[in-house]
Amino acid sequence: MTDDRRSSPAALRNRDGILDVLRQVLPPTGRVLEVASGSGEHVMHFAQSLPTLEWQPSDPSPDARQSIAAWASEAPLANLAPPIDLDAAAGPWPAGPFAAVLCINMVHISPWPATIGLMRGASGVLPHGGVLYLYGPYRQAGRPLAPGNAAFDEDLRARNPDWGLRDLETVIACGADHGFDFDRVVEMPANNLSVIFRKV
Repeated sequence: MTDDRRSSPAALRNRDGILDVLRQVLPPTGRVLEVASGSGEHVMHFAQSLPTLEWQPSDPSPDARQSIAAWASEAPLANLAPPIDLDAAAGPWPAGPFAAVLCINMVHISPWPATIGLMRGASGVLPHGGVLYLYGPYRQAGRPLAPGNAAFDEDLRARNPDWGLRDLETVIACGADHGFDFDRVVEMPANNLSVIFRKV
């Protein structure tokens, strides 16, 4: 019997730091949609740690969805729904409303239309005041990239010229174009940022 569970060392390193921020910004109850859930380790951790929220993982990759389902089968949780197929750039998006939308480490490892699609889709499923949470490395005006982020950006662009670290100001402007107010940035370990928006 094969083990379809995939594991990301980065997810294990950053999940508790992200959880600390989520505890501050998420409502106590409601549905939460995670876009680009990847291996599924984040959503498993969050569903276990925040049991009063209902979690909906998603990913356009069949392998990722298989991994999410495999992790879920190891420790079934009543508040964790089966993963769904969702391409942020193309949709279709699931029926809302959701109290929050999470997207971890996608914006820099996808073409820019995926971020536009994320903003457009999240705006469609979130109510007034709903939370959009992004996590990852960004370029910030007036602040040089940390050497590790600069090397990471170079590697991403070598792999795909449509990938790479985005300017935070451009992402915030894209959010505003789709009905989001920028709430705050929380600096995270390893030169990453938590970026929080609220639906207008």
